[in-house]
Amino acid sequence: MLIPVLLFLVGLVLLIKGGDWFVDGATGLARRFHIPELLIGATVVSVGTTLPEVMVSATSALGGHGEIAYGNAIGSVICNAALIAALTITLRPGPVEGKTLRVPVFFFFAAAVLYVGVAYTTGYFSRIVGVVLLALFLLYITVTVVQVKKNLKTAEEAEEETPLLKDLGFLILGAALIAIGARLLVDNGTLIAQALGVPESVIALTFVALGTSLPELVTAITSLAKGHGALSLGNIIGANLFNLVLVSGISVTLSPFSIPQNAIFLGQNASLVFDIPVMLAVMLLLTVPPLVHGKLTRTQGVGLLAIYAAFCVMQFTM
Repeated sequence: MLIPVLLFLVGLVLLIKGGDWFVDGATGLARRFHIPELLIGATVVSVGTTLPEVMVSATSALGGHGEIAYGNAIGSVICNAALIAALTITLRPGPVEGKTLRVPVFFFFAAAVLYVGVAYTTGYFSRIVGVVLLALFLLYITVTVVQVKKNLKTAEEAEEETPLLKDLGFLILGAALIAIGARLLVDNGTLIAQALGVPESVIALTFVALGTSLPELVTAITSLAKGHGALSLGNIIGANLFNLVLVSGISVTLSPFSIPQNAIFLGQNASLVFDIPVMLAVMLLLTVPPLVHGKLTRTQGVGLLAIYAAFCVMQFTM
C-alpha cells in the first residue's frame, strides 16, 4: 500500500511540474513568433494533451475493442467543454479574439457533421470513415500552418526572450511529464481505491475517467494561474477536434466498429438521443458566444457546469 501511495504522489508532482513547463514552452513559442496563444493552444498544445487518448484508443483498437474510441471521443468532448473549459471561464471570463477561433471551430463542426451523420444513418464506422477523419486532421494542420506563417516575423523582428531550443525543450519535457504523471496517478489511484474496497464501477467513473482528461485539466489550471486564458480555451477546442478526427480516425481505421448500445433513453439508444445532442450543445454554448460577441462570460461557464452536472446525474440513472 505504501508504494502505490508514494507513486501516486510522484505522479501528482510530475503533473504539476509538467503542466508548468508545458505552458511555459507554448507561451514562449507564441511570443517568439507573434502567434496568437489561442492558435498555439488549438494546435501544438492540443496535440500534446491528446496523445494519451491516442495511445489508449489505438491500443484498444488493435486489441479488437475499437468501439471504446466512440465513447471516449464523445465523453472527452463533453468533459473538456462542460467541465474543464467551464471551470476556466467561470473563474476567469474575458475577451477572446474571434477570428483566431474560427478555423478550429469550423473544423470541429465539420468533423461533427460527418461523425453524427454516420452515427444516425448507418450506425457503423467503417475504415473509409476513419481515413476521411484522418484526412480532416491533416487538412486542419495544413490550414493552420498556412495561418501561422502569416503571423511569423523575421528573426530580427522577433522578441527572443528565451532560446528556441529551450522553449521546445520545455514543451516536449512538459508533455512527457504530464503523460507519465497521469499514468502514475491513474494506475496507483486505482490500486489504492481497490485496496480500500471501492467498487470497480466507481473506479472507472472516477480515476480512469479523470485520467484521460488530466492533461487538459492541468494545462487549463496552469494557463489560468499564469494569466494565459486564451491558451487554455484553444487547448480545449483543439483537443475536442482531435478527439473526433485523430483519436477516432486512428481507431476506426485500425478496427471499424458499430455504435455500442449500453443504455436506453426514451426507448432509443441513449448515445443517439442523449450523448450526441449533449456533445453538440456544449460545444455550441462554448464557441458561439465568443465568435459572436468576442468574449467569454461567467454565466456561460456556470451554464456549462450545470449541463455537465445534469449529464453525470443522467448517466447514473439511465
